[in-house]
Amino acid sequence: MKVMNQGAAQLKTSRDEFIAQWGALGTQWGINRTMAQIHALLMTSSHAMCTDGVMEELSVSRGNAHSNLKELVAWGLLRMIVIKGDRRDFYEAEKDVWEIFRIVARERKRREIEPALALLNRCAEETQDLKGDDAEAFNKQVRELKDFVGFASNISDRVASMKHGFAIQLAAKLLG
Repeated sequence: MKVMNQGAAQLKTSRDEFIAQWGALGTQWGINRTMAQIHALLMTSSHAMCTDGVMEELSVSRGNAHSNLKELVAWGLLRMIVIKGDRRDFYEAEKDVWEIFRIVARERKRREIEPALALLNRCAEETQDLKGDDAEAFNKQVRELKDFVGFASNISDRVASMKHGFAIQLAAKLLG
């Protein structure tokens, strides 16, 4: 067993706490806990890690680690890298916080917002000519939801397309 100095022990405690909390947050964002924990582990790591390293750090199975690493690569939050002389796949995380935001916003839009908008559009179209109080109230509510979700999606797209500094300046003006 390794003996750690006080600074290393504090770093491990803080990092473990961060990884656990990031995993809990991930479940609230619709991402599975292990996927979020792997992201947190690699995002805060100073070096690339292989599947075995992820398994050991997080105490997860090979299959769980492997499938979540592949999903994070598909999202664009991790990159697979080659280390000369080693046959294993290594992974490193995107470290730029603004780029992480942009990637997550893009993926959430593709996976959640676009299907919701498609459903709202379909419901609005299918009920637009129906008569009666219930049908008209339903159609009105669905159209309002569609308009709001579309507006929020457009705002998110605009913000995500901005350069980081400009977005911060704009947010400061809006909030100030």
